[in-house]
Amino acid sequence: MERREFLTSSSGATALALAAASGLVPAYAQNAPGWNKVAFDSKSFAEAAKALGATSAPVESKELVLQAPEIAENGSVVRVGAQSSMANTTQIAFVVEKNPSALAALFDIPSGTDANVSTNIKMGQSSNVYALAKVGDKYFYAVKEVKVTLGGCGG
Repeated sequence: MERREFLTSSSGATALALAAASGLVPAYAQNAPGWNKVAFDSKSFAEAAKALGATSAPVESKELVLQAPEIAENGSVVRVGAQSSMANTTQIAFVVEKNPSALAALFDIPSGTDANVSTNIKMGQSSNVYALAKVGDKYFYAVKEVKVTLGGCGG
């Protein structure tokens, strides 16, 4: 893939992830190739993992590192990141347990690139935040509790 094609496809995926994380999903996004409506409509971590293709419960892994603040002063903008040191990581998702739509962002990791992503998400209240990584046909997670002092999902 040429650099320009990669940047174009990455920008589109990033824009969709950011739109979903903000709760503002443009109408065209729902018809975009790869859009997983069931996953983004999920109400829990387990539902999101299943909708993304997990056939068994994800396993906690120290090779997946989640960066998230202990306290988020404003739930409208919570910076999160995840790094997977597991070879062949093809997807990383962020799931917020107590949000109305649990899946906040989903990133496809192109082959041959570092599995390292970050974004801003919205959180309506204090909650566990999960990083969920797909490696082959298995799913792994890391979790951290984030306390929100000012809600971001209409609160």
